[in-house]
Amino acid sequence: MKTAVVYWSGTGNTEQMAKAVAEGAKNAGADVAVIQAKDFTKDQVADYDSIAFGCPAMGAEVLEEEEFDPMFTSVESSLSSKKVALFGSYGWGGGEWMSSWEERCDEDGISLAADSVICNDAPDDDAIEKCKELGAALA
Repeated sequence: MKTAVVYWSGTGNTEQMAKAVAEGAKNAGADVAVIQAKDFTKDQVADYDSIAFGCPAMGAEVLEEEEFDPMFTSVESSLSSKKVALFGSYGWGGGEWMSSWEERCDEDGISLAADSVICNDAPDDDAIEKCKELGAALA
């Protein structure tokens, strides 16, 4: 099982989550690659059985618009046959960006393999554990 953990992080919170997702997948036996959003392309989707995408809430509860959203837009039509999971952190609001992102995946025919993991600011021990569980669900 090959798993990619693709993320964008501005403050390091989502990067911490990505590392925990990768650890959970590795511990469950997956061959894991951790890739920044700017380095992931549609051509790479076929190389993986499962992909976790991580992005913090930005602006008015949206995905990061310079690197992450364009990358996700370019790959989302290729994800319907993959095991996919979502994670990210937020600094305000109640996590509406994740609900919108989940709805977008549903509309694209992407079924999520695990409950999405969100946390406010830096991930605490509980959030790190949930990220590891998310990684294991993808493995």
